Amino acid sequence: MNDLLQLKGVFHQKANPSRPGAPRLSKGRSVKVEHLKSLYEDLLHLYNYWSSNTLLQGALVSVYYIDVIAKSRRISRGFLADSNHRPNQSIVGAKFSHDESPKHIITHYVSVDLIHKTLNNLSLCIQTLNRDYGGEIFGDTIEKLGDKKIRFNDSLLSLSLFLSIIVESYYVEKFGIEEYAEDYQQNALVTIYKTNVPTNKLLNQFGIKLTPGRVMGDTTLLLMPEELLLLKQKAPYLIAMATSDLSKLTKTDFNWIPAQKIEIEKPTNEPIIGVIDTMFAQEVYFSDWVEFVKVVDEEIPLRADDYFHGTAVTSLIVDGPAFNPSLEDGCGKFRVRHFGVASAGQFSSFAIIKAIREIVATNRDIKVWNLSLGSVMEINPNFISPEAAILDEIQFEYDVLFVIAGTNRKPSDPMRSIGAPADSINSIVVNSVDFSNRTASYSRDGLVLSFFNKPDVSYYGGDGAEKIRVCSSAGEAYVTGTSFAAPWITRKVAYLIEKMGLPREVAKALIIDSAAGWDKKEDVSTLIGYGVVPKRIEDIIQSKDAEIKFVLSGVSEKYDTFAYNIPVPLHQDKYPYIAKATLCYFPFCARNQGVDYTTTELDISFGRIKEKIEPINRNTQDVPGNYLREGNARKFYRKWDNVKFIRDPYTIRPQAKKSYENKNWGISIKTKERLEEKYGEDIKFGVVITLKEINGVNRIDEFISQCALKGWLVNRINVENRLDVYNIAEEEIEFE
Repeated sequence: MNDLLQLKGVFHQKANPSRPGAPRLSKGRSVKVEHLKSLYEDLLHLYNYWSSNTLLQGALVSVYYIDVIAKSRRISRGFLADSNHRPNQSIVGAKFSHDESPKHIITHYVSVDLIHKTLNNLSLCIQTLNRDYGGEIFGDTIEKLGDKKIRFNDSLLSLSLFLSIIVESYYVEKFGIEEYAEDYQQNALVTIYKTNVPTNKLLNQFGIKLTPGRVMGDTTLLLMPEELLLLKQKAPYLIAMATSDLSKLTKTDFNWIPAQKIEIEKPTNEPIIGVIDTMFAQEVYFSDWVEFVKVVDEEIPLRADDYFHGTAVTSLIVDGPAFNPSLEDGCGKFRVRHFGVASAGQFSSFAIIKAIREIVATNRDIKVWNLSLGSVMEINPNFISPEAAILDEIQFEYDVLFVIAGTNRKPSDPMRSIGAPADSINSIVVNSVDFSNRTASYSRDGLVLSFFNKPDVSYYGGDGAEKIRVCSSAGEAYVTGTSFAAPWITRKVAYLIEKMGLPREVAKALIIDSAAGWDKKEDVSTLIGYGVVPKRIEDIIQSKDAEIKFVLSGVSEKYDTFAYNIPVPLHQDKYPYIAKATLCYFPFCARNQGVDYTTTELDISFGRIKEKIEPINRNTQDVPGNYLREGNARKFYRKWDNVKFIRDPYTIRPQAKKSYENKNWGISIKTKERLEEKYGEDIKFGVVITLKEINGVNRIDEFISQCALKGWLVNRINVENRLDVYNIAEEEIEFE
């Protein structure tokens, strides 16, 4: 086996050299005056409505697009814009339509005056289109106007504004107002659109009185059923999203049997993992390894079964391999700081969300957290759950990593989508397989927001007669569920971060990369994710003799972060390898942006260098003149996903690759922002790259020596050496 290599060197940074040119339409496409008149009527209706309804001190306007639309194709200068206001700054929500082919619906909060200005400009554009172009203009004419090859009569409005209105209108189907219609018979977490009016003041006008304890952030509220009904009757346009506040713990089988005595040594300097779960039974044999913090209100009565789930989960994290020898992972034991935030029955999502933020903020020494609580209810395809959103926010702010159970269903029930908080984008979400690597009978289905790959990976959570052995308050038990698959991944992540000293971005990438493997896959499974993570930690941080696996980490400071000096060894002037790479990063996420949840896109290119990098996955997003529909960019290249797994196209008999004049390979990480705020500046990333020699030859020593010549510092991630370093660093020094 070859050691994992860590390459440290200089990443170069450069700004985006391109500047947007004149708006254009593809040849053959056209815009008719009838379409502009229809949009004018839509906006006129909205202007009249919001002129008389002054409750919001502004207007909510939803733009219905003709497709899943790229940022560059959205309204930007022609509609709802002037020199001081850009539409990208006024977005307060985004979702997909329920059509067979989803389409973007993006909601803006703007002034009524801005709608009036748009109406004036649109009226002038209609006059110009009728007068000079016979009521219809085609893509080739638009191109000639933009290139100044034909004259534009600018007596009514400027050429740039005319072209902006024309081109943007092509992608807009209509304008309107979105109204929320769903009912809840219990307390609900409701998010309203952000406006200029303070939330308390706004709801007071409807007779809804909110105490500070029922408000989270600026716009998420805990409402009673009658309050939600009242808000729907008075202002249905104000509700962006809602979900039930009461959740039930998803679980499958718990078979308790008489306790068998197990012994464990006293803890020393082992890493601490955070667990957020139900209660912990302090009389168990490993209690010295666990610091228990009770978070639930003292007035809430607790029963015996409130201690089962949390104690069982923590037993696996502390000492799981001791009573599951077939799942020995080589990670050793871990200490746990266990926070009891819920009972085994119903619990308030709102209360848990608020508790989690405070827990993480006051326990900054913990880098890895396990959360095996999950909701029975399915996630909504158009927005992230409040629980997941707060976890994503915490991970962006605090440099921590959550591992989350993928939630369960009864095997007899029909398939259903995963439940909150398994829709957390930044977390590692874990589903279950049986011991034959088949999807567990209780598994639930991704995707998230109709696009993001969740679950990330799968692991052994028991199924049927083959169960996971745990220790709980009732003694020894055999259980099944994603709750008992996630802790095994938590152990591996903590090992990589705490014991091997790797950044969380690299740790997450290694976990996903190890699951993805080399097998042919048409698409990521919505039940298993990228695959099943290997049992042994060595199979994650080592590679086979014919493979060179190395990790890179860096910070994206500008548009392009790149290194063109990766010296892949040649054989007979060719590259006898197939390659794969996994990129992970933790973006800022904006829940009020709906389906456009992640605000930063990092796109990876890795491959040989000709005039530029030739990506191993044939990524064409940055090829000049190539227009790729947004839906296809998301489907084929995972645009806006914070996990990118790329590899050479699968072939039964791979061939060596041709070499060019430049004998190096290169890597490029390009950063794009969805919003005006630069959340992608200084964003950290981790990349795992593997080169598999197709003839079975071990070329790692040659690779290491060539990297040194190119200025790379190469560290071997050797398990024994890293553990020695960890143990020395954790020793307590006594001064005489």
